[in-house]
Amino acid sequence: MPRHPSRPAAEALTLTPVAITRSCFRDKFGVPRQPGLTRHARADLVIQAPFDREDAFRGLDTASHLWLTFQFHQAVRAEWRPVVRPPRLGGNRKMGVFASRSPFRPNSLGLSVVRNEGLVRGNDELILRISDHDLIEGTPILDIKPYLPFADSVPEATLGWADSPPTERLAVVFLPQAETQLAGLPPDRYPELRALIEDVVAYDPRPSFRRGRDEERIYGAHLYDLNVRFRFVNGPSQKRVEVLTVC
Repeated sequence: MPRHPSRPAAEALTLTPVAITRSCFRDKFGVPRQPGLTRHARADLVIQAPFDREDAFRGLDTASHLWLTFQFHQAVRAEWRPVVRPPRLGGNRKMGVFASRSPFRPNSLGLSVVRNEGLVRGNDELILRISDHDLIEGTPILDIKPYLPFADSVPEATLGWADSPPTERLAVVFLPQAETQLAGLPPDRYPELRALIEDVVAYDPRPSFRRGRDEERIYGAHLYDLNVRFRFVNGPSQKRVEVLTVC
């Protein structure tokens, strides 16, 4: 039988976001490199028209976790590169982009598992609340699917160079000024803020080439509308992170 010629790949696809993210993470620095590493991170997915109908989410309340397909909207580049330097390898080894989870990808698409915190409607908006996420403010959500444990979990799966989760967490110390500022913040507006800060800084969000250093530099991460300033200290008996201010 004659073989049919293969169809050319589509040159472009038009994707319409189903939701836009309102996140506790306001920029890329400090965002966990994988979902689930920051247990106290919360976000609202504001469902966009014409998808903002409760019927489209009927039955989703039974799902504890969700798959989100999204765009790395702050990592879009005019040209893609075939190799990247994964932070997990210290930024010193190159891997193929399709062997990594780098945000710098041909189509700038990401995939994350997050915890489902429920659907609410308020101020004429339909909102899907999530936690344990790695999304920054404004992230476009392209699709939402329930996580199926029997199909999506593969305990025997391996990768080789990143099989185990990061286990080293630095000790986190809040200095007096930061403690005072934390005490004055309303917990309903900043839920579990102390724990969120600890999760963000304990895994050392610095670039790979700066990790492990004792330096005078003060870093800042934007969580909600706050600027959290901190520094890293290599003490004689313990490495730690000192949180200086939360304001």
